[in-house]
Amino acid sequence: MLDIALKEQLKTIFAALESDFIFDIRVPARHESREELIEMMEEVAACSERLSCHVQESDRLEFDILKNGEPSGIGFRGIPNGHEFTSLLLAVLNLDGKGKNFPDETVAQRIKALKGPVALTTYVSLTCTNCPDVVQALNLMSVLNPSVSHQMVDGALYQEEVDALKIQGVPSVFADGKLLHVGRGELGELLAKLEERYGAELSLSDTAEKRYDVIIAGGGPAGVSAAIYSARKGLKVAMVAERIGGQVKETVGIENLISVPETTGKELADNLRTHLSHYPVDLLEHRRIESVETVEADKLIVTSVGERLLAPALIIATGAGWRRLNVSGEAEYIGRGVAFCPHCDGPFYKGKHVAVIGGGNSGVEAAIDLAGICSKVTLFEFMGELKADRVLQEKLATLPNAEVFVNVQTTEVVGNGDKLTALRVKDRRTDEERLVELDGVFVQIGLSPNSAAFRDVVETNRMGEIVTDSHCRTHVPGIYAAGDVSTVPYKQIIISMGEGAKAALSAFDDRIRGVI
Repeated sequence: MLDIALKEQLKTIFAALESDFIFDIRVPARHESREELIEMMEEVAACSERLSCHVQESDRLEFDILKNGEPSGIGFRGIPNGHEFTSLLLAVLNLDGKGKNFPDETVAQRIKALKGPVALTTYVSLTCTNCPDVVQALNLMSVLNPSVSHQMVDGALYQEEVDALKIQGVPSVFADGKLLHVGRGELGELLAKLEERYGAELSLSDTAEKRYDVIIAGGGPAGVSAAIYSARKGLKVAMVAERIGGQVKETVGIENLISVPETTGKELADNLRTHLSHYPVDLLEHRRIESVETVEADKLIVTSVGERLLAPALIIATGAGWRRLNVSGEAEYIGRGVAFCPHCDGPFYKGKHVAVIGGGNSGVEAAIDLAGICSKVTLFEFMGELKADRVLQEKLATLPNAEVFVNVQTTEVVGNGDKLTALRVKDRRTDEERLVELDGVFVQIGLSPNSAAFRDVVETNRMGEIVTDSHCRTHVPGIYAAGDVSTVPYKQIIISMGEGAKAALSAFDDRIRGVI
């Protein structure tokens, strides 16, 4: 099941284990996946003398990880292959105190202070690229806080359970049986939701201001580029980011990053982190910037965990996120019929009728992908014609179960309280409204700049983009913006990297000229 090369890699990964681990496997005698699970786990266990398997019969297919004979709080209901294989490996390493994904001490203390007990369950699809980040973040919480337990569930093996819980998007996280989170999520975001629901016994008394030469807001291509260029100038640099990689992590395939013929969003994000680690940058991850103000010549940044950071230069590179329709019912039915990622959530709509809203490249690509598994795909475009590349439009036109309507405005997401049941749309030429009954909708109308925290300080345009000059300078001396959050045209990875470098060089130039 595991090839020779992978087994050799696992032997290297597990060579430094200091604790003994048992995969406590429980499987039904006649389950169709019984032998597959046992075989995979035994092959993994064979890669280290510190690993072993214990198999017993049960009414459902699952296993827990025991550390030195004691429950670890981490379990898997299903076979953790595909994208979740890394989650299994990291769970073992993290339980042994190893791995590069541990948060800094401030975030670790917040996790340890979370009030329990908390029983978390995450329903995933093994083809979902966003699910592992959530699974690994919650496993890490279980490692750091003994009162938190977490189990990954492969929704495909427990379809009746998925239907009963009305799950229509992954990852779906339940805390003690109640829905906590749906969709992509980072450790900081998940932790904040758990703190809000369960409370925490923590008082962050250290509010002393920390001084830097440059503060970078955002950890995507623009932010990492700005941090590296600033650090190479010998400056003291801090980066505040929810995650390294930013929106890039949601991109499945990347083929236009010059000199890199083909990569994935995850690989690029990992490479950004590795490159950043080569420089003395203070990485404050799993945080948001709550407020910004100017204090004489300095910029005072307050983070979501209460840290106060000062610097004469601030480079805003917070990127952009999925743009919402902002119509009635949309927020209510996210994860229950409203989705944004066709790769992750598409399988939940197999054989069903779905809509795609948006006629750009992303929308048409989503419609093409979904047409392969859905009974019918209806694409709605606000403008009078599709904006996607001609080759994509031609491909869509060949699909018998896909239809396109232009000059259409979505006015309402309609549901029955449990899930989405229809869309209300309006013909922009005639103002005629109609109700379109369907099972799901994928919103693909572009990105919205993550500039809310800065709008009281810098100028933004009607789209929310931060207005900059040709050198990434805003109208406030010492504040710069780069990448998708700014007015720079063409939102591309390679352009964001260049803009991040430009912003860093502009900040350094202003510094040596005495402007800041």
